[in-house]
Amino acid sequence: MSEKQAHLNGAYYGPSIPPREKYHRPGRSGGPLGCCCSCIFGLVFKLIFTAVVFMGLAFLVFWLIVRPTRVKFHVTDAKLTQFNFSTDSNLHYNLALNLTIRNPNKKIGVYYDRIEATALYEGQRLSTVPLTPFYQGHKTTNVLNPVFKGQQLIVGSNLLEEFNQQNSAGVYEIEMKLYLRIRFKLGRIKTGKFKPRIECDLKVPFSENGNSVGTFQTEKCSIDYFN
Repeated sequence: MSEKQAHLNGAYYGPSIPPREKYHRPGRSGGPLGCCCSCIFGLVFKLIFTAVVFMGLAFLVFWLIVRPTRVKFHVTDAKLTQFNFSTDSNLHYNLALNLTIRNPNKKIGVYYDRIEATALYEGQRLSTVPLTPFYQGHKTTNVLNPVFKGQQLIVGSNLLEEFNQQNSAGVYEIEMKLYLRIRFKLGRIKTGKFKPRIECDLKVPFSENGNSVGTFQTEKCSIDYFN
């Protein structure tokens, strides 16, 4: 009886419970795979950075050696011998221009594969004339002579008022645009094709029988290489 009582008075918790095994959830960046991905990304970044630096240095060296300069376009002379409206709203015109193209570069030549000249009045096209393609060598100047002659229907609410004001002054505001397809040449290397647009804002005095109210002033044209 005493043995049974002693057994009941002792601490008894039943059979021992084995410890629970800890479960380790793999992290997203842990393990060999994450380490490998980090190494690859780091290597790619270094390669891209090295390539960008190399290209920048190459461009700098090229610029220091070649020193490329923009080709310059000027309209040096203009003769307007006809510019009048008929009763059917057609504008009759006869405009002759002298256009100089200067290549100031010492080592770069220019192929003009296509040249189209367009004359406009108050934003409306008069006519377009094609010009002969040519190659322009280093530090040379070429002169082109586009001629615009014909008639064109011109409409607009304020156009006649603008025309009358310019007609009274004897000087007309005419715009010429050049649409080009060109390539550059450096030694034996030829670039791909570029399509710049040249814009020339002209104030042309009317000339009749060799007499005009003023003298045409040379106009520098603007160049848009990203048109």
